[in-house]
Amino acid sequence: MEKEVLERITIAQGDITRLALDAIVNAANSSLLGGGGVDGAIHRAAGPGLLNECRKIGRCPTGKVRITRGYNLPARYVIHTVGPIYSGRAQDRKLLSSCYLNSLELAVKKDIASMAFPAISCGVYGYPMTEACKIAVDTTCDFLKGNSTIKKVVFILFSKNNHAVYQEYLKSVEK
Repeated sequence: MEKEVLERITIAQGDITRLALDAIVNAANSSLLGGGGVDGAIHRAAGPGLLNECRKIGRCPTGKVRITRGYNLPARYVIHTVGPIYSGRAQDRKLLSSCYLNSLELAVKKDIASMAFPAISCGVYGYPMTEACKIAVDTTCDFLKGNSTIKKVVFILFSKNNHAVYQEYLKSVEK
């Protein structure tokens, strides 16, 4: 992987709701009305304004994206994407990749220079972390090769183990 692309990617462990970036990505459910995991954490931290805006937007299909203001978050925007529920079929890979690609494309349209992704679909949706990590990093790197608008992408993982999976994979693509 090109050094110029890898220099724009950071792997971090922590709470996505505390990041002061242009946008954070929410691993949402199709209703966009909040839920468990990162989705619930983002809704709680953003406050009721986020839920009200999401109600007006309506549903979001798997692999697609919607954008809202960040409200009480340090991030200006929240990009909501609905990951696939893991089934082990090839379609899962395509849909998960679409979550990242569509988020990145929307970020460019909105002139977003810095953004963060959680591990989409890796919680209750059951996507295996190692496989999901490769899809996330590969899709993002491929996109960044042809686009200079986005200056910083953070993959932020809540657990130490998941953080290690991303760190290890990023080191393997550096070579």
